[in-house]
Amino acid sequence: MAEKPAEALARRWLQPDGAPVSCREKLKVLEENWAEAETVLREAFEDAALMGVDPEEMRRMLAELVAGLRGPSGR
Repeated sequence: MAEKPAEALARRWLQPDGAPVSCREKLKVLEENWAEAETVLREAFEDAALMGVDPEEMRRMLAELVAGLRGPSGR
């Protein structure tokens, strides 16, 4: 992943009040987590397709997974 300026990364990561996350270390962790999640989901999607799962069904399942995620406060 190419290095992006902190300002560009902060625009992606917003706090509940709409303010961007500005801590460089937090931005680094968030970007690393995002890249890792993207890799795992892409591999799961590709594996499912190779095993004959309908791609649209897999997308629906992944979307349900994300929609069901709850934060530490249970929201």
